[in-house]
Amino acid sequence: MIGSSFPFYPRPRTSFIFDIKSIEIITICAVTACTFIIILPGIRGKVRIFWLLKVLISLFIGSVILAVNFTNDWEVGSVTAITAYKSFSSVMVNASIGLLIGLKGINITLTGNPVYQLNETINYNEEFDWGSGNKFAKDYQQSLETGLPNPVLYVAEKFLIDSPCGHHQQYCISAYYTSAIMWVAFCSWIICNVLFCMPVLLYGIFMMFATSFCILLSLLLFAIVRQTPLCKIQFGSSTLTTTFGLSFWLSFATGIICLLISLMLLIIHCRRPQTLRYFFNYDKTGNIPKRPNKEVYTMDNNESIKLHKMF
Repeated sequence: MIGSSFPFYPRPRTSFIFDIKSIEIITICAVTACTFIIILPGIRGKVRIFWLLKVLISLFIGSVILAVNFTNDWEVGSVTAITAYKSFSSVMVNASIGLLIGLKGINITLTGNPVYQLNETINYNEEFDWGSGNKFAKDYQQSLETGLPNPVLYVAEKFLIDSPCGHHQQYCISAYYTSAIMWVAFCSWIICNVLFCMPVLLYGIFMMFATSFCILLSLLLFAIVRQTPLCKIQFGSSTLTTTFGLSFWLSFATGIICLLISLMLLIIHCRRPQTLRYFFNYDKTGNIPKRPNKEVYTMDNNESIKLHKMF
């Protein structure tokens, strides 16, 4: 017992399952998409299909750019090993240790095989934020006081600021600049949508290209970390190795989609500008077409006199 607190959790914990911010972003985008689909029957002709296509692709790009800033699976890895469960103890457990690296921090998971061992439920998912200053060190200190299992503490120790491995400096700096450029890509996406709603399609195409450039540049900055030799995270004869995760590849696919769309629109703009204006519902002059006003019938003097005599 350390002070007045127990070295291990005094009561059952609720482990981390989903990222609330990602769920909020996905929900908002899904509700927006459903709203546009509901008003879809009010649009006539082929413009309805083009309009729906533009809205869904734009919402997909924006939601991905926004969501990946908060996800924790840019780089993932796991290993199954027989390892010590508690510090200064010879008790061993068979468990799977996982590592998830994101732009905001890392998640370390520990799951027993089976989950219930040593009269305990071994199922941990602990989050350590990059933050600013000594935020990561404070989270690690709190984990020591709480009494997390030894495998979780061992992996977290590799990412401390004063660790000789240098994981913290490399990943923290890389995640900072990657997130910053992703936010620039999000701003470019907003400007792109505004320009596409105005009769300046060429500038909207350029901003779409800028969005793809920012996304791919951010991925390049994050990938540079893997080119640097890092310390091995060893559990007996097993080594925990990481690979690019879902968020990385989803961002890569989004960047390629933006690049292909911008190139395709630029080619159409150069060769068949009228087709591009029709796709964005513009007339030949480049303005949004207006519905013609209903003709108002007016009677001349002779007709009004005849109508007056009839009554």
